[in-house]
Amino acid sequence: MEIEPIAIFHGPLTSKFGIPRQSSIVDELDGTIVFNKEYDCEAALRGLDGFDRIWLIWGFSENRKREWQPTVRPPRLGGNRTMGVFATRSPYRPNPLGLSSVRIASVHGTMIHVKGADLMDGTPIYDIKPYLAYADAFPDAKGGFVDQNEWHALDVDFPAELRELTDSLCGSGASDAVCALLAQDPRPRYQDDPEKVYGMTYGKVDVHFTVESSLLKVTKIDKI
Repeated sequence: MEIEPIAIFHGPLTSKFGIPRQSSIVDELDGTIVFNKEYDCEAALRGLDGFDRIWLIWGFSENRKREWQPTVRPPRLGGNRTMGVFATRSPYRPNPLGLSSVRIASVHGTMIHVKGADLMDGTPIYDIKPYLAYADAFPDAKGGFVDQNEWHALDVDFPAELRELTDSLCGSGASDAVCALLAQDPRPRYQDDPEKVYGMTYGKVDVHFTVESSLLKVTKIDKI
């Protein structure tokens, strides 16, 4: 079987650093799905505006090629324990396909505006399917090692003047999205240096921050 992208995702995150590790956990994150020319057809989206959510099937297009391995190190386990690749959502898979549930904010013509995507700007979309709560939601299902290792969000110290600068450069509400992203702790799990200054690109700014214990401090905003 051969598959080709039907659309491209556009959003404010232009590198892998900072992307949420799952979809829907940062609902403030805006994105737009733009169809490729051969699939740019309003008839194909007829009825989509009647749904709240959709599934996106997409490609890990920025992965560096490497040989397939049966085990990976999930961030939820601190990056120092291995699990079988099929028991994780690791991007390093035999077929590098991702699956994300996102909220539809609006549909304008053939452009779909969504919230909560865990995708990088430029990600290829291979298919779109409506989310059906009666068939797709199982809130009582076991979550394996994820249930046994609770994720704790960081406290974020984002000074008001830096919030205002972020909103002025990236649009109203951008600082809320940045704050929600940072609370998820974008650092690799093996890094825990309180003196290190990290950087995350969001739209037209670079966000610089430090992390000590459970507190993340935004120290500087640079215009790109």
